[in-house]
Amino acid sequence: MNRRTTALATALGAAALLLAGCTGTGGTTKAEDAKAPTDPATVSGTITVLTQRTDLVADGTMDRYAAAFNRTYPKVKVKFQALTTYESEVKIRMNTDNYGDVLLIPGVVKKSDYPKFFASLGTRAERSKKYRFTDFTTVGGKVYGQSPIGVMPGFVYNKRVWKQAGVSRWPTTPAEFLADLKAIRQKTGAIPYYTNFAAQWPLTSWTFVNGSVHCDTGATTELAHGNPWAQGADLRVGDTLLYDIVHQGLAEKDPTTTNWEASKGQLAQGKIATQWLGTWAIIQFQDAAKKADVNPDDIGFMPFPAQVGGKFCAVVGPDYNQAVNIHSKHKEAARAWIDWFTDNSGYDKDNLAISPLKNAPLPVVLKPYEDAGVKLIELDDTDGAKVKLIDSESEVGINTPDYRQKLVDLARGVGSGSLDDFLTGLGTKWTEAEKRVGS
Repeated sequence: MNRRTTALATALGAAALLLAGCTGTGGTTKAEDAKAPTDPATVSGTITVLTQRTDLVADGTMDRYAAAFNRTYPKVKVKFQALTTYESEVKIRMNTDNYGDVLLIPGVVKKSDYPKFFASLGTRAERSKKYRFTDFTTVGGKVYGQSPIGVMPGFVYNKRVWKQAGVSRWPTTPAEFLADLKAIRQKTGAIPYYTNFAAQWPLTSWTFVNGSVHCDTGATTELAHGNPWAQGADLRVGDTLLYDIVHQGLAEKDPTTTNWEASKGQLAQGKIATQWLGTWAIIQFQDAAKKADVNPDDIGFMPFPAQVGGKFCAVVGPDYNQAVNIHSKHKEAARAWIDWFTDNSGYDKDNLAISPLKNAPLPVVLKPYEDAGVKLIELDDTDGAKVKLIDSESEVGINTPDYRQKLVDLARGVGSGSLDDFLTGLGTKWTEAEKRVGS
């Protein structure tokens, strides 16, 4: 499983109870710091690093990173555990103290509970001078995780297929986007849009429409104090577009048979035209094009079809955040890995991703965004913890695939009811939970 941020695997009921109530041993631990090493030569220990990048472990890439790391930290041995269904497996492991030394913070963990499970990396005041995205893991002024890359949601698409359909510019509204997909259906042999329904986690990427529609840096705050599915709200706009794509027959015929790995090559070859994913996916689709002996330059990336003041807007946010297990016996070595991997590994460049370092330039692959004057924004995550709490209390699951699988099923005629009733129901559950949670 090689995915963005926050795109999550299917929740397991028993494990969900763990993190909802923090009943595991991690929930009783006092906050601790994982201090940055001052002398690499003295740092030692064997650390286990959990990752969702099964592909990079399988092809030896992660071992090559570890070898480079050892040139600076020769006494630290790094072991990798690649988990195919990362969220599900880690949630279960977090019922014990044994969830690696370095791990990616699961989306289901309440932000307010970070100090119970992870060691602090330092204060936000200090880390925000150098790094992006510090708000996303800050609790009580301390930072508990760091993403090695920044990502933006968007449509990965085959430029050749879109051009073949007669589309030469990015659509600026959902209606234009649907019209373009219809042109692709009529004029090419490609599937206009691919949901990746069976893989589940790609559907959660639609949550990251939030902020782009109205170019609103306060979009997370609005989730905490309003109805995400009110008329005109970002999530309603995004979910309506997904529904319309499927309902109008512009997606694959049977979503239950989709295949994430196969879809990369199919899009590269022009059998699929479009998928909503994120910048993290670009290099994977380009690699698939090379393997299929087709032009990797055919892989394009476009923003959500909405403009404010005649300009597109795209939200830049963190991928999975790496954290130090508060129970790790080698916190200094674990912290060393996170710092090195973020600052010196080149992982961001290798993935054509946005660097978390504030002084780094944008990757070349995003030059079309610069040329088009796409405005890049970061969301204020001050109310991020409350949003997670409301989401948990409401059982909507904006970062799990369940409700959008139901949305897709509704759109393709499996299930009953209208789109408006469905979205109104989500909004009711959310706002009622909002009242219970309070301020």
